[in-house]
Amino acid sequence: MIFTPSPMLLKLLYTRGSLHNTPEGVAFSIKNRLDTVRITRIDAVLIDGQRLGLEQIALDLGNGDVRPATVFNADSAGYELPVGQAATFHLVTEHLKEGIHKVCVQFAADPFGDLNVEVEDAIVNQSASRTRIPRQDQDDYSEAAIQARQRFAEEFSGQEFKHLKHYSFDAHDLQGNCEHFTGVAQIPVGLAGPLTVNGEHAQGDFLIPMATTEGTLVASYNRGIQVLNLCGGVKCTVIGDAMQRAPVFVFDDARGARDFGKWVEEEIDKIRPEAESTSRVAKLQYIDTYLSNKFAYLRFNFSTGDAAGQNMVGRATFAACSWILENYKGAPIRHFYLESNFATDKKASQINVMRTRGKRVVAECVIKRDILQQRMRVTPEQLAYHGQVSNVGAFLSGANNNGAHSANGITALFIATGQDVANVSESSAGVLYSEVTKEGDLYLSITIPSLIVATHGGGTGLATQNECLRMLGCVGRGTVNKFAEIVAGVVLAGELSLGSAISSSDWVSSHEQYGRNR
Repeated sequence: MIFTPSPMLLKLLYTRGSLHNTPEGVAFSIKNRLDTVRITRIDAVLIDGQRLGLEQIALDLGNGDVRPATVFNADSAGYELPVGQAATFHLVTEHLKEGIHKVCVQFAADPFGDLNVEVEDAIVNQSASRTRIPRQDQDDYSEAAIQARQRFAEEFSGQEFKHLKHYSFDAHDLQGNCEHFTGVAQIPVGLAGPLTVNGEHAQGDFLIPMATTEGTLVASYNRGIQVLNLCGGVKCTVIGDAMQRAPVFVFDDARGARDFGKWVEEEIDKIRPEAESTSRVAKLQYIDTYLSNKFAYLRFNFSTGDAAGQNMVGRATFAACSWILENYKGAPIRHFYLESNFATDKKASQINVMRTRGKRVVAECVIKRDILQQRMRVTPEQLAYHGQVSNVGAFLSGANNNGAHSANGITALFIATGQDVANVSESSAGVLYSEVTKEGDLYLSITIPSLIVATHGGGTGLATQNECLRMLGCVGRGTVNKFAEIVAGVVLAGELSLGSAISSSDWVSSHEQYGRNR
């Protein structure tokens, strides 16, 4: 099923700021932000109301494929334009003056049919003396392009870079992961574990690769892992899974927003197939509606398979919203934005703690009194009381975590395994709980409510990152929950280790011994 783009969304096809003069005339770009389409016909281009003939129009499809509109229209096969790819319109006409101009493009694309894009854009003269980083349009990941940037960086900074320039993989593998590739930042990877995980998806012993430059970090996690292992390992459970995109619809008043929210709730069974038409993987679970002032915020919640899914759900939500804009017949929608900041992408938030973003996973363990005292030099009562005192501190500070340092282990694992490291801002949220059991042991658990991880897509397929995922046995379909359980187990080990070190006053001495405090 293919969704129908509304006129409001069609404006988003145009690339703002792409209008510019060329030696032959004028050019601008349209980028496919909808779904994979086949452009079958170019009908017209109008600049400030002046219609250009087809003989004045050519379409640059990239990689040297430039087709005059007359030839393009004569080819009944058309041209497939994947999502994310741009097409540049070249017009043989007089140069435009600086300022704002009206641009209208009329064309046909299968399966949408006739499309009409009308926007305003501006001509702005750019300084010819502006310093630019070297790049090659044809192959920006070639050795020549990379070396040009390396020379540029050395000349611009007046420094020589011996280590930045050395890497052991084909740079072409980085397409879609890094632009203007120049070299690598070599981050040390230490090993902790093996960690015994008793999960529903992760079962067995796992060697933990941790990428970090912080002294004592690997040693601290390794110490916690040893104690967990001596007590039978860590029990991990994924209890929630949802990835969000949160558009906002703007109305004239609060009643319009309220009625719209009710309509969305009633039409969920029609909205769902529109959203899921864009992906074999993304599945719309539910939509939360939040109303404020004259705004209706919709929080779309998807499952996304082994991918983290931010881009996937963005595309799916875009399709759903296009259908909504086309079919809602109530109060007029004055504005629409695909993201309202309510999904809190790359930001810590209370709604993620309450409602889940990514994987919601719990790690727990019962730590025997004798082992805790022998290995960590603290009693269960000491750690449990310390936890109560720390809860007050976390509450007063407004922190998103009442534990010690979950971000340390998560970040080290994220860097090692090719995760989007900025997601640590959400993933670091944690709810730590401890109690002394009736046998006098310590029950310790942590809930990570918004752990955003992937074993497919993003940086997970890159050279060293994929090797670290293979070390964990987390490559292949259906492994993301396994990875989430491992991450949660590592986090609990770190909480146990650092919490014990602070309680026993070993924290500073450990950094003196293993870190670089001097």
